[in-house]
Amino acid sequence: MENQVKGMMSGGLDVSDLKNANTVGGGVGDTFGEDAATEEQPFTPWARIVASGLELLRDPRYNKGLAFTEVERDRHYLRGLLPPTVISQELQVERILENVRSYQNPLEKYIALMDLQERNERLFYKVLIDHVEELLPIVYTPVVGEACQKYGNIFRRPHGLYISLKDRGHVLELLKNWPEKNVEVIVVTDGERILGLGDLGLNGMGIPIGKLALYTALGGVRPSSTLPIAIDVGTNNEALLKNPFYIGLRQRRTTGQEYDELLHEFMIACKQAYGEKVLIQFEDFANHNAFRLLQKYATTHLVFNDDIQGTAAVALAGLVAALPITGGTLADHKFLFLGAGEAGTGIAEIIALEVSKQAIRIPMKIRSGLYGTLCCSHQGKITVEEARKAIHLVDSKGLVTKSRYESLQEHKRPYAHEHPPAHDLLSAVKVLKPTVLIGTSGKGGTFTKEVLEEVSSYQDKPIIMALSNPTSQSECTAEEAYKYTKGKCIFASGSPFSPVTYEGKTYVIGQSNNCYIFPGMGLGCTISGAIRVHDDMFLAAAEALAKQINEEHLAKNQLYPAFNEIREISAHIGAAVAAKAYELGLATKLPQPKDLFAYAKSCMYSPNYRQYRKSLLPGATVPRPRL
Repeated sequence: MENQVKGMMSGGLDVSDLKNANTVGGGVGDTFGEDAATEEQPFTPWARIVASGLELLRDPRYNKGLAFTEVERDRHYLRGLLPPTVISQELQVERILENVRSYQNPLEKYIALMDLQERNERLFYKVLIDHVEELLPIVYTPVVGEACQKYGNIFRRPHGLYISLKDRGHVLELLKNWPEKNVEVIVVTDGERILGLGDLGLNGMGIPIGKLALYTALGGVRPSSTLPIAIDVGTNNEALLKNPFYIGLRQRRTTGQEYDELLHEFMIACKQAYGEKVLIQFEDFANHNAFRLLQKYATTHLVFNDDIQGTAAVALAGLVAALPITGGTLADHKFLFLGAGEAGTGIAEIIALEVSKQAIRIPMKIRSGLYGTLCCSHQGKITVEEARKAIHLVDSKGLVTKSRYESLQEHKRPYAHEHPPAHDLLSAVKVLKPTVLIGTSGKGGTFTKEVLEEVSSYQDKPIIMALSNPTSQSECTAEEAYKYTKGKCIFASGSPFSPVTYEGKTYVIGQSNNCYIFPGMGLGCTISGAIRVHDDMFLAAAEALAKQINEEHLAKNQLYPAFNEIREISAHIGAAVAAKAYELGLATKLPQPKDLFAYAKSCMYSPNYRQYRKSLLPGATVPRPRL
């Protein structure tokens, strides 16, 4: 069909004629005219036939609403199907914003934006990209949490793929039902640990949908190449099981062999359907599955877990950015975590990796670690095992110590050190005297006045990172951190906080948000054709993000740049990730582009409307819509 459409075209290249070369000028296979570098190319809106009439207006990929020009309305049989006025995309953006801002309830704003995505894809991304700081909390955390809790109640149209226990033995068939065949990025969840809200079952689908919207808006990954997936194995949430509007299986959550077989069938089917280079992001799996699934598939698939590795990389970037304020290196600090789950141990491990790479190179060897057994070039006078000794965890039972070793989960054991028991955070702070306090507990208010005062009593510039979200689950507020440390601390949070003024000085609160990392990671993997995700690619992403912090940021203790810079930041991160993939021999798109940053920018999705082709071969016409 593609060749038939090409045969209809008049002179001049269509985007489907562009050579699949890794040069600045667009990425490979830009079938739907999505890359920034091809904005000026004439474009034919076709699927099985050239889209026209109501079919064109109802296709969110191509619909422009009132922005269709007079010529386009004539050529594509839109006369009478639209009001006569023609308006610009910019005016459409203003109208959408006015409507969204008119809602007082954040969930209503979320619904309005999701409805826009379903009817006009480019306008949705244009609004989101141009107003990312305002709309990011609506499209993703914290509002997406409420949307997931009420997902069955607000469900309108299915978005993505839903794979359940009923589909065992037929998962590949389900993937083939998805209309796009060039899928490059998948975000998948089983809904067992949605944000800090627990088991939401199939209602957790809001997370993959939101995450992939950010892959496109922030990282420039084409929307046509993304696929959100929810795997339904039941739920243990009694309220959902009793809710008549719940959209998932009404049964208790399945575990063990049956669960593993479904997940394995899914992973195999993804490679069968989309090839070796499809990136699969595990999202919001519970601890007992998250670590083992990542370890199981890290060496056979292009896969990562954002809750473990993405969170870790963005936190590491904040710590590296803080070093010019605190002085010294990461190896000079002592770290104490409140929370020893996916996020906490993921951050701990990447800190140990970074510390181990800060000095002299030693020979390549095999490292068995949190993410499986991988070959890595290990740098540093300090080994990973030695670096872990400066990192301590507090979980629900107190300080993680050697005396508890046998009862600990596998991911906590590397951080079980010889120490007397400490049954709460304050006791651990008094004994260990950490210089960096990191919260990943998901429990609000746990960085108490006493804890913050104690940390600041012996440390001039303590780093406080309250990373849990949503805001109600944050270990402390920004105001509390500065107040109880008397302005000494360097603070970052997982949830957004307004600037804080303490004793005449204003501090801008950097948000340690995974949105800084995973979009650039996806961009870097897709533009390089990576076949595996290596730990060093996350270190490269963290270092690239830390480099975006300048003196102006540091003067305000701001550890992360503003979100209005995020597209440029993602291009830098994507280039760094791709460079590392080429260096490690994991990239397949050859030859390597000379300027990876320029190439990354050229491949980023552009939401601007395209000009639809005005003319065809002499005598040819766009097919009139079938009655």
